[in-house]
Amino acid sequence: MPRPTEAGPSPTVSVVIPVKDDAEELRRCLTALDRQTRRPDEVIVVDNGSTDESAAVAADLGTVVVTCDQPGVPAASARGYDAAGGDLILRLDADCVPAETWVATVVEAFAQHPRVSAYTGGARFIDGPRELRTPLAAVYLISYTLATAPALGHLPLFGSNLAFRRSAWLSVRADVRRDDPERHDDLDLAFHLGERHRIRFLPQAEMGMSMRPFRSGRAFARRFVRGIRTVVGHWPEDFPPVRWVRLALRRVLHRLGVPTPARAAR
Repeated sequence: MPRPTEAGPSPTVSVVIPVKDDAEELRRCLTALDRQTRRPDEVIVVDNGSTDESAAVAADLGTVVVTCDQPGVPAASARGYDAAGGDLILRLDADCVPAETWVATVVEAFAQHPRVSAYTGGARFIDGPRELRTPLAAVYLISYTLATAPALGHLPLFGSNLAFRRSAWLSVRADVRRDDPERHDDLDLAFHLGERHRIRFLPQAEMGMSMRPFRSGRAFARRFVRGIRTVVGHWPEDFPPVRWVRLALRRVLHRLGVPTPARAAR
């Protein structure tokens, strides 16, 4: 797929997919992206040390393949965002299947709300017991929001269904943690984007995802520990009462038209 340019009346779109040893799921995901009613201008697959055919699958289907030798999703995701040339950067995982209108819905939302810098969407399970797919997905996403929103002071970001302006990424790229594979990259990004940018939920952006990570109690526990590690890793600067007061002051100053200083890179 051709590299997009920054200029033009319609925003260009880059889709970023970090992957490690997920060739068949990646093929399914890329096939769904190829069926979008509004096709992305580029799809970037970040190969994070795969030993299977993931990179070959991506190349065969015409995507931009980027290699990330540093282990972990945080490093791979950031590598993809850095490589993206689109005005809008959309992110999903290799085992996700977006609805055919996913890209179009996100592009329309950004056009209608120019002050919003990031959108996060929900998801539904596409495998596992059919009768449990919808309720379990709802419980998981609601629990994630309830657990992380108090620490953030705003909505979290969900890496399987995520979109933000490239300009917003450029404003925080030096601050995100790429060197810790045991952090949640989307939660870490939410801490930084939410500091100065508006994050909104976009329920119309439909996304299917695999239930695989939740079939094992050990895997679920690892996700929970990573969440705690990500939150605590932002303390003391982002200890909840401190962060809440700082964000409230920023909002007041913004309404008054008073510029606020940028936070120093950590």
